[in-house]
Amino acid sequence: MSAAAAGVAVTGMGLVTPAGCSAAEVWAAMCEGRSGLSRPEPGGPLAGSLEVAGFAPPIDPASVLSGPETRVVDRYVVLALRAAADAVADAGIEVGRDVAPDRIAVVLSGTGGLATLEAQVVLRGERGRLGVSPYLLPGMLPNMAAARVAVRYGIRGYSSAVATACAAGAQSVAEGFRLLREDLADVVVAGCAEAPLFPTLADTFGNARALARGWADDPAAASRPFDRRRNGLVLGEGAGVLVLERVAHADGRGAAGYADVRGWGATNDAHHPTAPRPDGSGAAACMRMALRGAGIGPAEVGYVNAHGTGTRAGDAAEAAAVRSVFGPDGPPVSSTKAVTGHLLGASGVVEAAVSVLALRRGLLPPTHNLDDPDPGCALDHVRAGARPAPGVGHVLSNSFGFGGHNVSLLLGLPSTRLVRAV
Repeated sequence: MSAAAAGVAVTGMGLVTPAGCSAAEVWAAMCEGRSGLSRPEPGGPLAGSLEVAGFAPPIDPASVLSGPETRVVDRYVVLALRAAADAVADAGIEVGRDVAPDRIAVVLSGTGGLATLEAQVVLRGERGRLGVSPYLLPGMLPNMAAARVAVRYGIRGYSSAVATACAAGAQSVAEGFRLLREDLADVVVAGCAEAPLFPTLADTFGNARALARGWADDPAAASRPFDRRRNGLVLGEGAGVLVLERVAHADGRGAAGYADVRGWGATNDAHHPTAPRPDGSGAAACMRMALRGAGIGPAEVGYVNAHGTGTRAGDAAEAAAVRSVFGPDGPPVSSTKAVTGHLLGASGVVEAAVSVLALRRGLLPPTHNLDDPDPGCALDHVRAGARPAPGVGHVLSNSFGFGGHNVSLLLGLPSTRLVRAV
């Protein structure tokens, strides 16, 4: 099998973020530094729980579901279905016509419907056992986004949901890549959706002092990856879905590719339940694994989309990891979470899509709010505007999660016969 035939292409993408719900909207927000972050509504359920949050635009459940189903699904499933619908339409693929039902897989992850669980716990306290909905399980289970997408499109192949916290979305893409390279599928719908903006989860992040503080008068300035004044993340909600396809299959149906997934890495820090290994060695090993899988050296990477959440320890550890892998004169780096907020597991897919657009456009999005780079995070930061980068051939996207989970995705220029315009 030729290298091209064995390749894995991105042929569709769907994004739902606080910064927009299309690739064009999200890209423009990234490059222009237009933040989608805002304060919770006064008197709303999140008022007082956190100072700022990233809310995805409202999506009517009836636009992705029908009948009584609209009343028994969690918001994370609604976001997933919307992103999946956009990605599948973007790829122009129809199950049964373009791919056999048992040759398309879905790997769609997320923390699950914890807001639904919280609401049901409250109802049980108020009304007793009869107050608990019989639809609680299909409303809260973390595999339900994958299941709903499979039902909607008649997907009968491999199906799963990954539970690696904020690395889950990127790991879903890596799992899709593995399935395609091992010829277990021709097409994979891969992604993640998160809807964490409800009181209990917001409060636990706040009480752990993980959320940005002191920016109530200027919410858009709260997320400050790698900045000297950073003091926490901004919690957001959203979804990202990519349609991955064997290059030979895409060529066979005349589909155009945005880019190729060339390699991936996955490691564990084995250090602490929430804190990263301070020297970044686990993350560095993950990046090196992705490079080996792609068969390229560090000098061939032209951009790194950092995990960069804006926490003191996390940003410093990632900067150390990038320096370890690429040396003091490594590639340009930016974090796009200052625009979207931290979408937990969904961040990895959204950021992989942004990395694809950066690769194809030869333009690197900046780290918004990076006004005073922390000397402890010394890197070639892209800031104060997008940076032209013609000739970039490979980009790396990092995602790290609680539990020490590290995932890196290595993306390259498309090898499909037809190349998607961006």
